[in-house]
Amino acid sequence: MAVFMKMFPLLFTVILALNLAANAQTNSGKPKRHLTESTIVKDSSGMVYPYVVWKKLVSSGDYRVKAIDPGNDSTGYLIIKLDSAQKDKRMSRLPKPKESIFFTDGEKIASFTARDINGNKIKLKDLEGKVVVLNFWFIGCPPCRKEIPELNEIALNYAGDANVVFIAVALDGKDDIEQFIKTNPFGYHIIDDGRSYANIYGIHLYPTNVILDKEGKVRFHASGYTVNTPYWIKKTIDELK
Repeated sequence: MAVFMKMFPLLFTVILALNLAANAQTNSGKPKRHLTESTIVKDSSGMVYPYVVWKKLVSSGDYRVKAIDPGNDSTGYLIIKLDSAQKDKRMSRLPKPKESIFFTDGEKIASFTARDINGNKIKLKDLEGKVVVLNFWFIGCPPCRKEIPELNEIALNYAGDANVVFIAVALDGKDDIEQFIKTNPFGYHIIDDGRSYANIYGIHLYPTNVILDKEGKVRFHASGYTVNTPYWIKKTIDELK
């Protein structure tokens, strides 16, 4: 007992020090911030954005929000548009889009022959020697429509390159497509009434994006909309050129 009593002050000091260290470690961590509908988000001019607006901008991958004062949430957040380099860096950190169930990397897919809505003949087999970017879609598909603006940017980026061909196979009829693109331009060669071509590959999920290399082999394929699909389309094209 005498030995214990002598050691007690030392034990008490050690326990107190450990508790202080534990508390210090807990309190030193930065609190997690959760952006909600009540979070104040504004741009550099001071204009406050409604929740539905800034949430949509951020989810597009083109914007991010930054705390105005990291130590004071009440000051709100600043919404910032990313430049192309910042956006690419952000997209590269996200998981690669899940591969579709309709194609296999490295396979050479069956050819088809069709005409686009402008009457141009397209034979897939004849496009070997070029990088071919395929998009299977239809007008009534919200994720198909959502990705069109970014697909247009990619197509425009290679507009002067005859070795990259963009083909959109639509399920809709020509009249409906022509009406749609009056207000929603699509910079691909558009094939109308394309369900029979989609059926060749068993496609039933939309949109489905596919990239073929110069030998006609699949090098990228994904179904559905993900924010970084356009990044991977462009990245794959650049690697295959």
